[in-house]
Amino acid sequence: MAVLPWQDGVVKGEAMHPVTAEVTERIRERSRATRSDYLERMEAARQAGPGRAKLSCANFAHAFAASPEGDKQRMRDPSAPNVAIVSAYNDMLSAHQPLERFPPIIKQAAREIGATAQYAGGVPAMCDGVTQGRPGMELSLFSRDVIAMATAVALTHDAFDAALMLGICDKIVPGLFIGAATFGHLPVIFVPGGPMTSGISNADKAKVRALYAEGKVTREELLDSEMKSYHGPGTCTFYGTANSNQMMMEMTGLHLPGSAFITPNTPLRDALVAAAPKRAVEIRNGTNAYTPFSAVIDEKSIVNALAGLLATGGSTNHTIHLIAMARAAGIELTWEDMDDLSRVTPLIARVYPNGSEDVNAFQAAGGMSFVIRQLLDAGLAHEDVQTIAGPGLRRYQQEPFLQDGKLVWREGPATSLNRDILRPVDDPFQKEGGLRLLTGPLGRAVIKTSAVKPEHLVVEAPAMVFDSQEDLLAAHKRGELNRDLVAVVRFQGPKANGMPELHSLTPALGVQLDKGFKVALVTDGRMSGASGKVPAAIHVTPEAEEGGPLAYVRDGDVIRLDAHAGELEIKVAPDELMRRDPARPTEASAAGFGRELFGWMRKAAGRADAGACSLFEAA
Repeated sequence: MAVLPWQDGVVKGEAMHPVTAEVTERIRERSRATRSDYLERMEAARQAGPGRAKLSCANFAHAFAASPEGDKQRMRDPSAPNVAIVSAYNDMLSAHQPLERFPPIIKQAAREIGATAQYAGGVPAMCDGVTQGRPGMELSLFSRDVIAMATAVALTHDAFDAALMLGICDKIVPGLFIGAATFGHLPVIFVPGGPMTSGISNADKAKVRALYAEGKVTREELLDSEMKSYHGPGTCTFYGTANSNQMMMEMTGLHLPGSAFITPNTPLRDALVAAAPKRAVEIRNGTNAYTPFSAVIDEKSIVNALAGLLATGGSTNHTIHLIAMARAAGIELTWEDMDDLSRVTPLIARVYPNGSEDVNAFQAAGGMSFVIRQLLDAGLAHEDVQTIAGPGLRRYQQEPFLQDGKLVWREGPATSLNRDILRPVDDPFQKEGGLRLLTGPLGRAVIKTSAVKPEHLVVEAPAMVFDSQEDLLAAHKRGELNRDLVAVVRFQGPKANGMPELHSLTPALGVQLDKGFKVALVTDGRMSGASGKVPAAIHVTPEAEEGGPLAYVRDGDVIRLDAHAGELEIKVAPDELMRRDPARPTEASAAGFGRELFGWMRKAAGRADAGACSLFEAA
């Protein structure tokens, strides 16, 4: 690897990039009070010791009344290690269906070392792929906060020395993370399930979707194509939020090294599952290797997660989630931090929708071990962090293998095995990461640039304003989008309707882009981890529901989105814009499909640039 400019005369890996170092330091300074308060609370919890040692005999007996006799005898000893299992299993989500097998594997592995493991609680897990474009999507973002609360409920029995988090997908890992942070005195290991095996090519899948959007293939043909793509257990193989979650858990050191992208129901996956409780017991309080969640997650590990997100072109959802996750550990992260790091972190991975190949091809090309090696060697990630595998992120350059049936780790590839998917930092796909902050008279927003062709990164066109995604799709069917346009879809923020993903708009807008029109999307809603070729200013803050500028935009107003300059402008004088009467949503979406139960969350939700979390604001 070439010596980079900021490393001239320095042994590679010793020098941090100056911007990475500066951003990390300002996060630390900004977070000094909140982080100190968090760590004080975690230390108080650590000193109190496992709760079961303080329980009355009746309470203690309740904690293991239904356990098998052998486990029961172990658990009579209040000092015997006991590991909590918190799982998002259900058999509707392909990613979470494999988790059904994990608790028996974990419990048996714990017994082998004289410990016990208990299924402490389940958390909900909804699939954004099922609810895209449907009313249920309006519960999606807030399901993260419900999962965080459910995780706290599971662990609040206070009978555990460590915890294993079983969850994969979009809101689920962030929710488990936030909940685990409130028990940060415990060692916590995230136990993934891995991606499904590859189905039809992503190019073929996208082609059929585009043809369906144009009315050129039938619904049966579309369904047949989708079933060939989503065909078995494991995460969807595109590089969306679910797989971005797994990448980030590797970058933060909360996985066993190399765990992220091993397919389900294989001997290697089962060996990694069995290794998790054994490692959790090794790093519990009272051992020389004690490694609590609060020691693993700090300012440096959060920056590492962000570096991985940028270098791999990960999900835009994490411009919201990562802020909320960091905040749960007393760390104050901002969009400006993300933007500054994106400008110096090269894009070294192309995985669908940013490229043509899926996450299994990414893994085969070198995967996370290659990415981590590159970021560490370039000084774009911090090596001197604590992980559940031990000190230092270099441990995550290794990959797991089975050798004579025994789990071992070996050094991962130092060079890319497929440069169409993975490249070194000195020869990247793009010199900058995949995200950019946009600011201007319409507010603050983010845009994912890694999947957008350079010629589409600047769009200036008249606005077509919609108050729902259904209105836009209806206009598309009527043929009204055949023109240059900036589609403004408002009242999609967290306070308005829970901030649903608007990924179902991509095929319709993509058709217009393919026809040669200038097309962009501006919204206070979300897209998804699958944000693709249509330039989209998303998470616009303040949202229209709070009287943000989007509420004053009218059809025909000229909007300019400039991802190069980081600008989101409207060609209307500010005083003229704000003299207009603000729009109100054409219909309420507060009832039906369970939405009426989430009214307090909509009211309590913070801004998108603060994590759109109802828990912190309500507190």
